[in-house]
This record gives sequence, C-alpha cells and structure tokens, in this order.
Amino acid sequence: MTVALKGNDHDFKALKSLPVRRSLGRSVFENLKRAIVKGDLTPDSRVVESRVAEALGISRTPVREAIHKLEREGLVRQGPKGGFFVAGLTSEDMEETFGIRSVLESYAAKLAAIRHFEGELRPLEEKLGAYQESLDRGDLDALPRINTEFHDLLYGLSRSPKLIKMINGLRDHILRFRLVILKIEEMAKLSNEDHRLMLKAMKVRDAEGVERLVREHILRGQDIILREFDMEGD
Repeated sequence: MTVALKGNDHDFKALKSLPVRRSLGRSVFENLKRAIVKGDLTPDSRVVESRVAEALGISRTPVREAIHKLEREGLVRQGPKGGFFVAGLTSEDMEETFGIRSVLESYAAKLAAIRHFEGELRPLEEKLGAYQESLDRGDLDALPRINTEFHDLLYGLSRSPKLIKMINGLRDHILRFRLVILKIEEMAKLSNEDHRLMLKAMKVRDAEGVERLVREHILRGQDIILREFDMEGD
C-alpha cells in the first residue's frame, strides 16, 4: 500500500526552465527531484521520458540519465510492465526512515548541546521567531523551509561532519514527510513548541534532555505520518 496513489501520467507543468551553465543531466535530475519531494509529482504518477524532455525543451538522453539516478535514490521505481513512476511511501519506508532519524538526529543534538560555543544559539532563536511569524500569518507554506533551517543549524553545532553527512543522506525523504506534517496546523504549532524546549535544554547544556526531546519530536512525527497513511488507505 502506498500514500496518495495516482496512476495517471503527469503533465509536468511544475518543472522549471533549466540553467544553461550547469550540467544538463544534473539540472534535469535536481528539477525532477524537487518536483517529487515537494509533491508536484505525486506518488505513482508516471514519469514519461519523452514528455519530460518536451516540457523542458531538451533531448531525451539527459532525462533518461536523471530518471535512472532518481531510481537509484529510491524516488522513482520501474513498473512491472515497464515505464517509470514516482515511488510511493509505504509504512515500512516511513518506519525505517523515522527510526534512523531518531537515532542520528537525537545524537547530533546531544553533541550540539555539549560542543556549541557562546553566541551560537542566537540563529536558532531567530528561526523560532521567523517560524512563529509565518505561523501567525497563516503562511504554512513557509514552515517546512524554516523548520529545515532550524534543524540544520542545530545539528551543525554537533561539529561532526560524518554524522551531518549521514543525516543529509535522508534529507529528501525527510522533506517529503515534513511537508505532510506541517500542513496540519496543530502539528505546525506543536513543532515550534518542541523547538523552544530543545533550545531551552541547549542553553543549559542538558545533553540528555535535548537528545530525548529530539527523539520524541521525530517519533511523534512518525505517528502523524502513519496516521495520515492509514487515512489514505481507507
């Protein structure tokens, strides 16, 4: 079972014009990946090589390369009768991703509580303020970006390049989930409250406390995603 099953071909209107300066294959890949992560290309939508090439005004070769790279990253799958489709999200995918996140990100937060220097928490406070302003305006579309920036800043303070690289390896999958969670206003509000508690623990260098808060924050998100998944399956 997958979330939001839609088997029709997509019109690809969400794709952007490509910059000339960069590798064409890379630009096509990033363009398609952005559309998948943001939900412009919905799960199980067919990705037709010729139609993507036509929409972007390019040859089919870089599109073919991009689709195969997306397949390797788990964002596109090949259908049993051929053709490529946007990969859906199974409950197993969700539980695995959130389980890995809960371990990696809670550990990064623990290290950040220990290793941050004086004054380095100020940008986190600014993100809390920007998030709250967007929330008060009802601008839910801005929340995933600010939320991601908050987490990036927090984990950056761990000063562990290997750990940050591992977290970033899940970045696209995390954003797909985050976009679902933060569309629910109640969860959007609760998310910022969680962040305030994390920052409070960081200020007193409560490493175990912030580790626990981040783990609970992530697993609560898992519960919401799984609940939405069950509703889609009804």
